[in-house]
Amino acid sequence: MKISTWPGVAALAAAAIVGGATSATALGPTADQRVDGVIVVAGNTCTWTNAHTSANPPSALSVDRTTINTPGGNLGCSGSITAGLNNDPAFTFDDTAGTAKTDAIDITGRQSFISCRYKATNITWNRDGTTRKYVNQAFTATKTSGSFLCPGSVTTAAGDASMLFH
Repeated sequence: MKISTWPGVAALAAAAIVGGATSATALGPTADQRVDGVIVVAGNTCTWTNAHTSANPPSALSVDRTTINTPGGNLGCSGSITAGLNNDPAFTFDDTAGTAKTDAIDITGRQSFISCRYKATNITWNRDGTTRKYVNQAFTATKTSGSFLCPGSVTTAAGDASMLFH
């Protein structure tokens, strides 16, 4: 393992739970109270489908991490990376502005025997047209624990993650 790969791994972990599928749904309340996610960082992709939410957008909602993380959910990553969500992120929506905001993402990423835990707060997302797909604005996650090999913080570029509520 090369240490230089860790910034990408950490960024992947920091944003893995906030990604979204590439399809779109009509703007307005949804029926399923579910969210799909995807993020691609440094050639690795993490995805999940059908995580449970506490409400439908545009109502404020939280995402149940037990329906993202395995064994209750289907979060999976390409390559040798694994990730797990440590909190139930809360989302608020501003339909007039076409944005969403996440209060906090607390995630642990693992590669081989190295584990890194990161937290990002106040993440802003831009809605894709009139859909319930949201694409991230750039954000930085700060290391809260883990190996000395983990960088102190990682930045996820705008557009590297998306989420789709359905």
